[in-house]
Amino acid sequence: MEKTHIIKFQEYNLTELSADDKQLLDAAIEATDTAYAPYSHFHVGAALRLADGTIVRGSNQENIAYPSGLCAERTALFAASAQQPGKAVKAIAIVGRNPEQALTAASPCGACRQVMAEQEMRQKSPLRVICYHSDDKILIFEGVGTLLPFSFSM
Repeated sequence: MEKTHIIKFQEYNLTELSADDKQLLDAAIEATDTAYAPYSHFHVGAALRLADGTIVRGSNQENIAYPSGLCAERTALFAASAQQPGKAVKAIAIVGRNPEQALTAASPCGACRQVMAEQEMRQKSPLRVICYHSDDKILIFEGVGTLLPFSFSM
């Protein structure tokens, strides 16, 4: 039996974003400046908004031993968990910079999606995911289940 899964998201341009979403996206853009990406030259920034309004930034950190690096999303999520334990994450914004340093689309990898799904499970509330796609297209997903419909849980 064949079934279909529908991915629901909202699409905005930069001028249509709420002030909070724009602030979070700007923080993610700033976070690309701290990326360590000497191998891929693809800088990714992520910014989280915690329940109390605190913004936590993260950037990708590559390593010559490839699997030892870490994505921006997990860097931010793990930093928030270590530095602000017990505080719910309300939203995450993600943006990339290509080797020419132009802003470009970035979407969380499977490992990051699974970590975000577990964050939702831990906090018992959805995590809003804001992905930069282009200057005229920002994609917003209400909950990680949309991005990872068959997440792992125990």
